[in-house]
Amino acid sequence: MTVPTEPALLFYADTHANRDLLHFGRFECHDPFLAFAHQGRRIAVLNALEYGRGLKEAAFDEILRLEPLLAEASFLPPDTRPGPADIMALLAARLGIAAFVVSEDFPAGLLERLRARGLKTTVATGPVLPEREIKTAREAASIRAGNRVAEAGFSAAEAILRRARISGQRLLLGGTPLTSERVRLAIEIACLEAGGLAIDTIVAGGDQACDPHCRGTGPLRPHELIIIDIFPRHTASGYHGDMTRTYLKGRATPSQRALVEAVAAAQKAARRLLKGGVISAAVHAECVKVFAARGYETKATPTGSVGFFHGTGHGLGLAVHEAPRVSAPVQTPLRTGAVVTVEPGLYYPGLGGCRIEDVAWLTETGHRLLSKHPYKWEFA
Repeated sequence: MTVPTEPALLFYADTHANRDLLHFGRFECHDPFLAFAHQGRRIAVLNALEYGRGLKEAAFDEILRLEPLLAEASFLPPDTRPGPADIMALLAARLGIAAFVVSEDFPAGLLERLRARGLKTTVATGPVLPEREIKTAREAASIRAGNRVAEAGFSAAEAILRRARISGQRLLLGGTPLTSERVRLAIEIACLEAGGLAIDTIVAGGDQACDPHCRGTGPLRPHELIIIDIFPRHTASGYHGDMTRTYLKGRATPSQRALVEAVAAAQKAARRLLKGGVISAAVHAECVKVFAARGYETKATPTGSVGFFHGTGHGLGLAVHEAPRVSAPVQTPLRTGAVVTVEPGLYYPGLGGCRIEDVAWLTETGHRLLSKHPYKWEFA
């Protein structure tokens, strides 16, 4: 038997925790299972609970039954109760696999057990499936579907803001205070009805919005900026959408309008440059240039940073955050076919926060937007 010179890629995870495994086999499974590559083939080991479904749904080239392998491995030292390391030792001997490579998030305990059984196993220093960065037309359509789910959420939020009434320093809906939680619930119900699942949706008003990942709690107030960030998973395809809009119920001050206008201008500037082959940091620099020209300073303070202190965007697909990154430290070109968010923001406690986010599929000459929703932000 010819022994492969390249180590075989090995997974042991559930697909909710490991999106590489989901991409590898196109099979959703809540419990950890073994899967590996061998001579150009993708092989999985599934138990009786998942085996039949795997045959129908998965994209693996071969699916092995777990139970017979467990019975065979039970006669191998050193354990009386065999586990994943024993199964892989058995299969490695049977298939002539000399070495494995695993991702950086591979279970440490299993890695040690594989090595204890004499299996040469190395940890990759970069992505194990770099092809995930480039999205096919089918994948781009799935991300677009995820953003249609997000659009339903924004429409639900806007309907609430239109119906809300200002009573002094409070927003009331149906006579009771309008809270982040009420708006978030309406968004997540709308997303479910539209065919997706929105978890940890951000509805943050006032100074809460100045912490970009604060989900938001408690009453929303009139005349304050409200950031809503929806990143649902499209149920049918597994791909995510990711969009952000900023709102205000009441009347904006000149300073608030200037803030929103600056963020909108920064996003437009970044999009003018955005295409395959452009340096990631250069796209980010366009946003910084717009903000600097308008006098918006970024700095660290004793209570946290203010200004524009996050990247301009990130990759989007089976995970909400994946390669590539669009930020100052990244001096490499963005690749044609990548899907990235474009989401500049400004955050100043006392004034508020604003972020506007859309999703772009990069081409050689520019990009195609995979998100679409109005930018109307002020509701009287």
